[in-house]
Amino acid sequence: MTFASTTLNLCRSFSTSSSSPRLSGKVTCRASESLPQLSVSTLDKTLCQIKSSGVIACLRANSAEVAFEAANAAIAGGISVLEIVMSTPGVFEVLEKLVKEHPRTTLGVGTVLRIEDAKTAINAGAKFLMSPAIVKDILDYVQGGEILYIPGAMTPTEILSAYDAGAKMVKIYPVSALGGFQYISALKKPFPHVSMVASQGITIDSMEEYIIRGASSVVLSDAIFDKEAISQCNFSKIYKLAQSATLLGNQAVNR
Repeated sequence: MTFASTTLNLCRSFSTSSSSPRLSGKVTCRASESLPQLSVSTLDKTLCQIKSSGVIACLRANSAEVAFEAANAAIAGGISVLEIVMSTPGVFEVLEKLVKEHPRTTLGVGTVLRIEDAKTAINAGAKFLMSPAIVKDILDYVQGGEILYIPGAMTPTEILSAYDAGAKMVKIYPVSALGGFQYISALKKPFPHVSMVASQGITIDSMEEYIIRGASSVVLSDAIFDKEAISQCNFSKIYKLAQSATLLGNQAVNR
């Protein structure tokens, strides 16, 4: 049995209850109380949450204050997996605050290119790290641990190299420049065993097609954290976009 199939079976063993009434149909990664014998690692929970939500919200902002408020709006809108990009001022401080206020949300850091930043992110509470390329030092560092590292890959050779090096999930980037969901569909034929996250240029309207074609999840950045909304601190709009993305992500995953 492969790691991916084991994780899928674990996901299916989790309850479908939610602590939030607005997300009553959402699959969560909490072990059911009727299955006390099921031991699930933090890494497994992170993988399961990413796959069951179908959406990784990617946040970048020009200030820590705006980043924190935008993240809160997205989480209130239903987002359960969120990454903060390294270029965001005070990224680690924002992460620490969010971890304390939203302990059940799967939080991570994106565009991590240095092992030093990876270690700091983990110490701040990140459950996962993402990069636009394969950073070997980070991949080696997390092996055997509880942190999920999702390296970026573009070609079949890069995807296989990342998987063989121990990556449990690979980010296909920049996906829209490579053919969009059709590229995901083509890649899944030789690599059905590799969990793929589609990233770059994906809209809320197109995310379902990516998941149908084989993506385990999609990264939504401007689609949720609209640039104009961010610049105007229009957190109500971000909340509404997050609601739409969460709903469509759940529908796509559960089809």
